[in-house]
Amino acid sequence: MTNFDEILVEAGEFGRFQKRVFGLFCLVSMPWACVYVGIVFQGFTPEHWCRNPAVEDLRGKCGWTLEEERKYTVPLINTTTGPAYSQCQRYDVDWNSTISCGSPQPNFTFNHGNHVPLTTCQDGWVFDYKQRSSFVTEFNLVCSDAWMVDLFQSILNLGFLVGTIVMGYVADRYGRKLCFLASTLANAITGILVAISPNYIALVIFRGLFGLPMKGGWVTGYVLLTELVGVDYRRTVGVIYQMFFSVGILILPLIAYLIPNWRWLQVAITAPYFFFLLYYWWIPESPRWLLSQNRTSEAVALAKEISKVNGKTLSKKVETLTDDNEELLRPSFLDLVRTPKMRKHTFILMFNWFTSAVVYQGLIMRLGILGGNVYIDFLISGVVEFPAAFLIIVTIERMGRRIPFTLSNVVSGAACLIAAVIPEYAYWVKTVIACIGRLGITMAFEMVCFVNAELYPTFVRNLAVSVCSTFCDIGGIVCPFLLYRLAVIWLELPLVIFGILAFIAGGLVLLLPETKGMPLPETIDDIENPKRTKETKNHQLVTLLPSDVTTNKDSTSV
Repeated sequence: MTNFDEILVEAGEFGRFQKRVFGLFCLVSMPWACVYVGIVFQGFTPEHWCRNPAVEDLRGKCGWTLEEERKYTVPLINTTTGPAYSQCQRYDVDWNSTISCGSPQPNFTFNHGNHVPLTTCQDGWVFDYKQRSSFVTEFNLVCSDAWMVDLFQSILNLGFLVGTIVMGYVADRYGRKLCFLASTLANAITGILVAISPNYIALVIFRGLFGLPMKGGWVTGYVLLTELVGVDYRRTVGVIYQMFFSVGILILPLIAYLIPNWRWLQVAITAPYFFFLLYYWWIPESPRWLLSQNRTSEAVALAKEISKVNGKTLSKKVETLTDDNEELLRPSFLDLVRTPKMRKHTFILMFNWFTSAVVYQGLIMRLGILGGNVYIDFLISGVVEFPAAFLIIVTIERMGRRIPFTLSNVVSGAACLIAAVIPEYAYWVKTVIACIGRLGITMAFEMVCFVNAELYPTFVRNLAVSVCSTFCDIGGIVCPFLLYRLAVIWLELPLVIFGILAFIAGGLVLLLPETKGMPLPETIDDIENPKRTKETKNHQLVTLLPSDVTTNKDSTSV
């Protein structure tokens, strides 16, 4: 009997066939990044203040700019950072008798002495658009309705949560390829529905539906790639696949700058998914999944196709190709917690997914509330992510998975805590420390995905990644409220929370086993008793292979 790892050595572990599929799936990561953090541009909240029809008449008559209108007619209030123009209150006065173009400073002495009455924004708001529009300005989601912006992002992550579990089960039950194509079609349809939403309620509903298939399809592509390549290439494939997410981060501000309308920006983000439907003719099913479902003949045919495209020749061993587990296994949620080691892996990875999402997404969304040029700040933050991929590839080859994974969390946590206490006047120091934190959490986010895939057997691997990563989605649900509401109390308070979470996550990683150089597990017994399983497989190879090639094949399989 021959397992797929042995056949893959003959067919080519990362030949032309795998490179073609890998290149196609890397394209999928880019629009996924735009969806994930697009709220920074689609939900942009510009400077705003209460609209007053009488003041608008004065502006037209006096020829004021928006800045002059605010200076002359908007009250100053005390905030945690000092006096600032009110965004949610206005003077309750008769402007026709209070101000004139020749003397624009208001005279309020006639009304209640020195106490000028204020009222809420009863006629809407004036927005200083700066050539940009968002759903915030279109639906007036400010002041008492500002939480609706948080909900816009949280509902997307809720869709990720539900959809990833469903897609994970579908991928393990009906195949990786079918799951990916179904999710792609759903992405294309729901993305357009978001763009044509007539009101906020429809927007939230369609946004949630948009999230349902989105992440599940991306994770399925990741798992399929992992199962197509040899053990020596898994880390590089996984890291670069996620690095293209960072490419999407770099492209997003350029697209947003060229398309300042949030609806057309949504169309631009969605358009690639129509192209991805063509993958039906270009990507294969996972041969490991076919074997786990006892569809051996299809797996053999695919192995022959891989070897042909890669310019290799298979031996007759391909006819004895089989899954290590002869029993047909169906994925079950209970498999993830039924045995001690599987249970430990699941809980630790869940917390790391949660932390990575909260810290990563929080640091990006924080750019939208700091002021400054959001396009440039976003671009700089995206560039910082690229060294993360290089550092991962270099360190995990020499140090394994656990130490770099732990250090990336710890460095990110320390950077967040240090940045929180650096005063605002030390702007560049604060920026450099924040970039180090972004680098660290990017490494942690990229590593949790491929470590997750390496710690579970084939028949439940996609489900395991999907279920564990639902805590990424829970983190995404919590993050907007955590960031925006705590920042009102103290702008740096979210950074303190991020730092504490990252430190805890880094410590928990040390409890996971090292997976460097290990073949992908095929059964739960491979997880619970790795030494015994390794000895059994070595014994089978010694029995099956000729003596003159035993040593070489043994070293390859382990």
